Amino acid sequence: MKVALYSRCSTKDKGQDVENQQRQLRDFAKKQGWKIVHEYSDYKSGKTSDRTQFQRMLIAASKREFDVLLFWSLDRLSREGALETLQHLQRLTAYGVAYRSFTEPYLDSLGAFRDGVISILACLARQERIRLSERTIAGLEKARAQGRVGGRPRVECDRGKVLRLHAAGKSLAAIARELGISKTSAHRIVRRS
Repeated sequence: MKVALYSRCSTKDKGQDVENQQRQLRDFAKKQGWKIVHEYSDYKSGKTSDRTQFQRMLIAASKREFDVLLFWSLDRLSREGALETLQHLQRLTAYGVAYRSFTEPYLDSLGAFRDGVISILACLARQERIRLSERTIAGLEKARAQGRVGGRPRVECDRGKVLRLHAAGKSLAAIARELGISKTSAHRIVRRS
């Protein structure tokens, strides 16, 4: 079986290194009889998927360049939250690529617990979405109670001047430029008159 290794640590400059992860992953892959075809390592926070090697790994997975992705632990793969992490694992599965966590034997899509783990992660992701929605609503309610209004600030302009300039034959773009408003705002005023 062809395997790709993924390791990550948050930073290079604080004495952190992926070498320990890589060594353990190589040893494990060798004991399994797997052939290592790719090794990916990032020195960046796992809070976003905007990591060069992580993206390269996903592209290679989409091309089925390996059969299994082996990572040291789930938090080394992603710290984006349950929903995003679940989506990464589902993406690998959709590509036909299995995954395995070295330190978390239950997180193994080749093993017997695969469906159970995915179900638990899906429940956590759903709860995370609900919590995020609740926090957003609470934040909006707090802002309204403090008298703040959401959205973009209203554009102040002289409607009569817009209509006079349009009646004089000026284009919407010329009116917008002259009055310092968007072409869309000028169009809206003309359309509603």
